[in-house]
Amino acid sequence: MNQWQLDTRLAADSVEVGEHGSIQIRAMPAAPWPWLILVPRYPAAVEWFDLPEPQQAQLFELAMKLAAGLKSEFGADKINIAAIGNVVAQLHVHIVARHHGDSAWPAPVWGKSYEPADEPAQTERLRRLRRVLG
Repeated sequence: MNQWQLDTRLAADSVEVGEHGSIQIRAMPAAPWPWLILVPRYPAAVEWFDLPEPQQAQLFELAMKLAAGLKSEFGADKINIAAIGNVVAQLHVHIVARHHGDSAWPAPVWGKSYEPADEPAQTERLRRLRRVLG
Protein backbone atom coordinates (compact mmCIF):
# COMPACT_ATOMS: atom_id res chain seq x y z
CA MET A 1 0.00 0.00 0.00
CA ASN A 2 1.28 3.50 -0.81
CA GLN A 3 2.24 5.83 1.99
CA TRP A 4 -0.23 8.65 2.65
CA GLN A 5 0.80 12.12 1.52
CA LEU A 6 -1.24 15.32 1.63
CA ASP A 7 -2.12 16.73 -1.80
CA THR A 8 0.09 19.74 -2.51
CA ARG A 9 -2.92 21.97 -3.30
CA LEU A 10 -4.52 21.23 0.07
CA ALA A 11 -1.18 21.90 1.76
CA ALA A 12 -0.81 25.23 -0.05
CA ASP A 13 -4.36 26.46 0.64
CA SER A 14 -4.77 25.42 4.27
CA VAL A 15 -2.99 24.96 7.59
CA GLU A 16 -3.05 21.97 9.91
CA VAL A 17 -4.90 22.74 13.14
CA GLY A 18 -5.26 19.29 14.66
CA GLU A 19 -5.91 15.64 14.21
CA HIS A 20 -8.45 13.10 15.32
CA GLY A 21 -7.43 9.47 14.99
CA SER A 22 -6.47 8.95 11.36
CA ILE A 23 -7.94 12.29 10.22
CA GLN A 24 -5.93 15.45 9.72
CA ILE A 25 -7.91 18.63 10.46
CA ARG A 26 -7.00 21.70 8.40
CA ALA A 27 -8.29 25.27 8.26
CA MET A 28 -8.61 27.88 5.53
CA PRO A 29 -7.84 31.00 7.62
CA ALA A 30 -7.61 33.40 4.65
CA ALA A 31 -11.12 32.56 3.42
CA PRO A 32 -13.96 34.98 4.23
CA TRP A 33 -15.82 32.12 5.90
CA PRO A 34 -14.92 29.87 8.86
CA TRP A 35 -13.74 26.78 6.99
CA LEU A 36 -12.36 23.42 8.11
CA ILE A 37 -11.15 20.56 5.94
CA LEU A 38 -10.96 16.95 7.14
CA VAL A 39 -8.44 14.74 5.36
CA PRO A 40 -8.36 11.02 6.22
CA ARG A 41 -4.79 9.73 6.23
CA TYR A 42 -5.63 6.77 4.07
CA PRO A 43 -3.58 6.24 0.88
CA ALA A 44 -5.49 6.27 -2.40
CA ALA A 45 -8.83 7.27 -0.80
CA VAL A 46 -10.78 9.30 -3.34
CA GLU A 47 -14.36 8.54 -2.28
CA TRP A 48 -15.82 8.18 1.20
CA PHE A 49 -16.55 4.50 0.43
CA ASP A 50 -12.83 3.91 -0.28
CA LEU A 51 -12.27 4.02 3.48
CA PRO A 52 -12.74 0.94 5.66
CA GLU A 53 -16.08 1.12 7.50
CA PRO A 54 -14.62 2.14 10.88
CA GLN A 55 -12.84 5.09 9.23
CA GLN A 56 -16.01 6.02 7.31
CA ALA A 57 -17.89 6.24 10.60
CA GLN A 58 -15.04 8.15 12.29
CA LEU A 59 -15.00 10.72 9.47
CA PHE A 60 -18.79 11.15 9.57
CA GLU A 61 -18.91 11.52 13.36
CA LEU A 62 -16.08 14.06 13.36
CA ALA A 63 -17.70 16.05 10.54
CA MET A 64 -20.98 16.23 12.47
CA LYS A 65 -19.26 17.24 15.71
CA LEU A 66 -17.21 19.97 14.05
CA ALA A 67 -20.16 21.21 11.98
CA ALA A 68 -22.19 21.70 15.17
CA GLY A 69 -19.20 23.39 16.80
CA LEU A 70 -18.76 25.79 13.87
CA LYS A 71 -22.45 26.68 13.89
CA SER A 72 -22.32 27.45 17.60
CA GLU A 73 -18.95 29.25 17.70
CA PHE A 74 -19.58 31.45 14.67
CA GLY A 75 -23.38 31.84 14.89
CA ALA A 76 -23.75 30.43 11.38
CA ASP A 77 -27.06 30.49 9.56
CA LYS A 78 -26.09 27.41 7.52
CA ILE A 79 -23.30 24.85 7.48
CA ASN A 80 -22.06 23.61 4.09
CA ILE A 81 -20.48 20.14 4.09
CA ALA A 82 -19.05 18.63 0.92
CA ALA A 83 -16.60 16.05 -0.37
CA ILE A 84 -16.58 17.13 -4.00
CA GLY A 85 -13.05 16.30 -5.16
CA ASN A 86 -13.33 17.40 -8.78
CA VAL A 87 -10.13 19.48 -8.56
CA VAL A 88 -8.31 17.64 -5.73
CA ALA A 89 -9.14 13.96 -5.96
CA GLN A 90 -7.69 13.07 -2.54
CA LEU A 91 -10.62 12.48 -0.19
CA HIS A 92 -11.25 15.57 1.90
CA VAL A 93 -14.38 16.98 3.49
CA HIS A 94 -15.09 20.72 3.62
CA ILE A 95 -17.09 22.16 6.51
CA VAL A 96 -17.94 25.84 5.99
CA ALA A 97 -19.93 28.14 8.28
CA ARG A 98 -22.13 30.46 6.20
CA HIS A 99 -24.09 33.58 7.07
CA HIS A 100 -26.97 35.23 5.20
CA GLY A 101 -25.42 38.11 3.32
CA ASP A 102 -21.83 36.82 3.29
CA SER A 103 -19.82 37.71 0.19
CA ALA A 104 -20.94 34.61 -1.74
CA TRP A 105 -24.44 34.11 -0.30
CA PRO A 106 -26.45 32.19 -1.39
CA ALA A 107 -24.05 30.61 -3.91
CA PRO A 108 -21.61 27.85 -2.94
CA VAL A 109 -18.09 28.90 -1.91
CA TRP A 110 -16.30 26.14 -3.86
CA GLY A 111 -13.97 27.37 -6.57
CA LYS A 112 -14.58 31.06 -5.87
CA SER A 113 -11.95 33.77 -5.86
CA TYR A 114 -12.08 35.98 -2.80
CA GLU A 115 -10.11 38.70 -1.10
CA PRO A 116 -8.06 37.07 1.67
CA ALA A 117 -8.71 38.10 5.24
CA ASP A 118 -6.06 40.34 6.77
CA GLU A 119 -3.48 38.90 9.17
CA PRO A 120 -5.24 39.88 12.43
CA ALA A 121 -8.53 38.41 11.15
CA GLN A 122 -6.77 35.18 10.16
CA THR A 123 -5.13 34.89 13.56
CA GLU A 124 -8.45 35.43 15.34
CA ARG A 125 -10.24 32.96 13.06
CA LEU A 126 -7.59 30.29 13.71
CA ARG A 127 -7.94 30.85 17.46
CA ARG A 128 -11.70 30.34 17.25
CA LEU A 129 -11.40 27.32 14.92
CA ARG A 130 -8.99 25.68 17.37
CA ARG A 131 -11.53 26.36 20.14
CA VAL A 132 -14.10 24.40 18.09
CA LEU A 133 -11.66 21.47 18.06
CA GLY A 134 -11.66 21.52 21.86
